[in-house]
Amino acid sequence: MAGKGGSGKTSLSSLIIRYLVKNKEGAVLAVDADANANLGDGLGLEVVQTIGGVLAQFNDEKMSIPAGLTKDAYLETKMNQSITESKKLDLLTMGRGEGDGCYCYPNSVLRNFIDKLAANYNYIVMDNEAGMEHLSRRTTEHIDLLFIASDHSVKGVRTMARIRKLIDELKLDVRKQMIIIGLVPDKLDEHIEEEMKKLDLKLSAAIPYDENINKYDLEQRSLLELPDDSAAVKVIDSIMERALATKD
Repeated sequence: MAGKGGSGKTSLSSLIIRYLVKNKEGAVLAVDADANANLGDGLGLEVVQTIGGVLAQFNDEKMSIPAGLTKDAYLETKMNQSITESKKLDLLTMGRGEGDGCYCYPNSVLRNFIDKLAANYNYIVMDNEAGMEHLSRRTTEHIDLLFIASDHSVKGVRTMARIRKLIDELKLDVRKQMIIIGLVPDKLDEHIEEEMKKLDLKLSAAIPYDENINKYDLEQRSLLELPDDSAAVKVIDSIMERALATKD
């Protein structure tokens, strides 16, 4: 999930995860790759430890690793302990790096760690920070399906176009892209339609503003519990059925 800040990426990620947990076999790994971590709140999962916290602790303790453990094994053990587990759904929260010191070595181990985790899950859904930095860092280099999200604004549409251009420039391995606009009132504004046409962006889906999402947020309820007839849920379910129907 990539796109402009404030476009509802975390809520959309939660609804995508809801669809997978409810309708598909196998386990799902949710990765909250936003430093302002709140995917756990949307999923109703408590985050006890973040990867940022693990890396900071490693940076402080790496000179006193228990005997018989390599640095790689010790760090991987700590990272595994940071995974929040539930039925059919686990959550890995990146969080914000803490403390001083170089994180070059731990970050290289982190990339390998996620590669290893991939073998244990049928689906991985990654909610990224706003903007394009995560793409520039190639933290999401191999992607089956990239959702590029915008809110109902011309600025958001232009951000989507820049993201697509960056993907081409970096030659990232993205098998399929879907353009979605969230928080849509009744229909797309004509100015947004004109801007999308000018930038050659083909809309995959418009996600309606859904009062239930605000209600669940205020009540601190998991979006996984949203009813099937909720407006945003119906559109996301339709998108996912279409997206997973073919491998093209």
